[in-house]
Amino acid sequence: MLQRSPLFRGLTSPALERIAELAGQRSFRAGEIVFNQGDPGDALYAVVTGKIRISAGAADGREIFLNIMEPGDTFGEIALLDGGTRTASATATIPSELVSIRREHFLGLLEREPGMALELLRLCGERLRWTSGLVEDAALFNSSARLAKRLLSLGQLHGEKTLGGMALRISQEDLASFLGVSRQVVNQYLQDWKGRDWVALGRGVITVRDEAALRKAALAN
Repeated sequence: MLQRSPLFRGLTSPALERIAELAGQRSFRAGEIVFNQGDPGDALYAVVTGKIRISAGAADGREIFLNIMEPGDTFGEIALLDGGTRTASATATIPSELVSIRREHFLGLLEREPGMALELLRLCGERLRWTSGLVEDAALFNSSARLAKRLLSLGQLHGEKTLGGMALRISQEDLASFLGVSRQVVNQYLQDWKGRDWVALGRGVITVRDEAALRKAALAN
């Protein structure tokens, strides 16, 4: 897993062995919480198997999904670096295996491995761009354009190329939470796009059949 992760893969074998000795490993059931928004940021996590949903919630109970972490991905780096509380919650959506490195151990690694520090900065920049994109979309685009953009971006990151198109394993309810709208709104647009043969719908799977049409829809407002 360390060799697959962009954060660690450039390190030497002895460095990877030292990290492996410091890392803890734990299994999570589907629906089990890894950490909650506001918890102490005491460790960095990496996904070995499974899928982790990153989300943020409001006091009234509303929740918005921010990202999906899959094998090889690392998360929890913001609170790890500044020592503050978690800015979001992490939940296993399917049975998952994670490894974690505690903050005090990780900071020591950064001092010894400057290359990893540069990769961590790149990772933080990437996450910031993703989050800024969510904020920009919410402010500037209507629900239809936001849904088209999110389908395309999630498909590129987590989709699987099939004969029928780019298949994305995500429920309409989860997709609605990504956008901060109701499931009914998402279903309305998806059914319309299905009728135009832009997408195909299955149980827990949305397949993008016409990427060009969705890109055009993503620019409309």
